[in-house]
This record gives sequence, structure tokens and C-alpha cells, in this order.
Amino acid sequence: MHNYFSSDFKLGILGGGQLGKMMLYDTRKYDIQTYVLDASPEAPCKIACDVFEQGDLMDFDTVVNFGRKVDVLTFEIELVNVDALEQLESEGKKVYPSSATLRKIQDKGVQKQFYAEKGIPTADFTVYTEKDELTEALVRKEWDYPFVWKSCTGGYDGKGVSVIRDEEDLIPLPEGACLAEKMIPFKNELAVIVARNVSGEVKTYPVVEMEFHPEANQVEYVICPARIEDHVAEKARAVAKKVSESFEHVGLLAVEMFQTEDDEILVNEVAPRPHNSGHYSIEASFTNQFEQHLRAILDLPLGETESKVGGVMVNLVGDENHEGQVHYQNIGKIMQMPGVTPHIYGKKQTRPFRKMGHVTIVNKDLGEARRIAEEVKKEIKVISRG
Repeated sequence: MHNYFSSDFKLGILGGGQLGKMMLYDTRKYDIQTYVLDASPEAPCKIACDVFEQGDLMDFDTVVNFGRKVDVLTFEIELVNVDALEQLESEGKKVYPSSATLRKIQDKGVQKQFYAEKGIPTADFTVYTEKDELTEALVRKEWDYPFVWKSCTGGYDGKGVSVIRDEEDLIPLPEGACLAEKMIPFKNELAVIVARNVSGEVKTYPVVEMEFHPEANQVEYVICPARIEDHVAEKARAVAKKVSESFEHVGLLAVEMFQTEDDEILVNEVAPRPHNSGHYSIEASFTNQFEQHLRAILDLPLGETESKVGGVMVNLVGDENHEGQVHYQNIGKIMQMPGVTPHIYGKKQTRPFRKMGHVTIVNKDLGEARRIAEEVKKEIKVISRG
């Protein structure tokens, strides 16, 4: 095992956003040298890594040259050049999660077909290479309204997903490969984070419940543990574990799921990295998701995944009427509330619904944590300086 304490070991992270920044909190525990590549000169990671490089994550040569400088390469965003990762692996570089895992996940059409092949429960779907193909399928009445449209590539944070209620809803959709998916009436949206290290040790985190913002199609609250029956929670963890085994990923895999009206568990989609649904773990868990990701990719023993205390996470997103230099209004007020910890990501510019930070609320009583979360949501505003 490599000595990660006072060593010259170099970890490379593709992507310099908030997930990378929070991962860097934990590299400091191990005294690991960190290299970060991101296109933005103002990336949140810039203040916290040893070496910051500005460059395009989709550019083959940029990614290969960056990867050659480090011992292990990981990523905090899926939109990276997979051919470059493959090239690095062929040169003997350790890339976790692997290029093969990322290829199956990066394209939502491929991801869904993978579930079908592996017998993983998911909503019925059809993949189309062009928007016109979908339009023709609708003319042939192959789909009933409403259904869900998803772009095969490039979607994140609620972008690239639309509910199609009638023909009009199709007009603004972009061209290109997409999939149509049956709309599932569900009771809850759940998520489970699965950690798997290089040696194949696997652990799952408790099931979390996600409450969504009706307009922005973004998570508003994440509640851990989910307020569901034990047998449903066990089923969700088992499905997540199966998904993890099927992908053979190394690192974290966030598995988002629907709990249907009759308590079936259907996989919606996955992310092979730390995830919004795991932020509560920084304050509420014995081993937070970012430390766990590092343990997994460095092939260290995985930490305990259970929670110490109930946790609710609130996303801080840009106010819909504000754009420009960011100002966090009433942050002092929320910090007076019990069990409240804000995390500000360090993005300079706010835009409507842009993720600018999150707040964790911990409490032995989950109901009380949820109530305080609502107060936090009411008080704090992410606006621009007038």
C-alpha cells in the first residue's frame, strides 16, 4: 500500500467545481499533492489545490498531458474526454472510475440499454438517434403523453430533461440523440451512494430521500435517512449494489431511483462521482462521501457509511431574478440556528438556479432538522450585488 502520509504522491482531478473543492478538504488529511484541471480561471478548486491548470476537459491532448503528471487520475464531472482516459490507461496510468465505466454512463441511451441488458429495473424507454425519429414515433402513436424526454449527452442539474405533455413541448427541444421514457407515478425519489475500492470492497450509504423544486427540476432538500419503510430501504440498497457490481466502477456511484406507488424500485440514472445527494454526509456521517471516494480510488479500506445523526441538506441556488456578482443574504441569521453548517462554493457569479452552495442541518430528530431546513430556505437568499 502506498504511503499517503507526507508523501510525494500526486492525485489529479479533472474538473475544478465544488465537488472537487470538497474532495480537496479531505486530501489534506492524507497530505496528498493535488493537481486540478478546469476550463475556468475562477474554478472553486483553485484556492485549495497544489497545482491548478486551466484547460478544456474535452480536449484530448490537454487531458492526456495533464494525466501524465499524476499517479492516480479521477474526475468530478462526467463531461471529460473519454478517449484521453483510455489513452492514459493504455500507458499504465491509474484512472478511477475507468474509461470503460464512464463510457457506459456518459451517454444516457447507452446507460439505459446497459440496465436492460443487466436486468436492472428501470422505466420503459426507447433511444432515438435524432429528434425527427422521435417525432415520427409520435405520429405513429408509439408514445402516450405525458412522457419524459432526455438528451443522451450533456445534460446535468435538471438540464437535458423535459416532461412532454403535448406536441408543442417538442418544439424547443434540441436536435440530436435522445430517449423517450415512460413517466412513472412515484411516491419518492431516492438515492443510494455505493463505494467500491480497487480491491473490490463494497459499502452502501443509507437511503436518502430527495424533495424536488417544482420549477427548476433540481433537488431542494435531501433527507437522510429517507422516511420510508425498512423493507423498501433494504430493496433500494440491494438494487444500488447490483448496479455498482454491473458497472464494476471504482470510487463512488450515486444511484438515483424511484419508489413506485406499489413499492417497486426503478433506477433513474447514476453518477460515477461524489454527488449532491451525499453532501449531508460531511456533517452527518462517520465517513463523508468525499473521504470515501478517496479511500476507494487509493485502495484504502472503506470507512463506515452509517450516519451519526439525522441530516437534511438544502441546496443554495441562485435566485431566479438575479444575475451577476454574488451576495449571500442573511447568512449570519441561519448560522444562529441549531445544527446549521453552510458550505459556500466560491463561484463569483450567480445565475438563476445555479448551484452556489448548500447548507446541512443535523439533529437527532429528523422532523426537527426538516423544519429548520425550511426556515433556512426561507431566510437565505442568493442574490447579486445591487
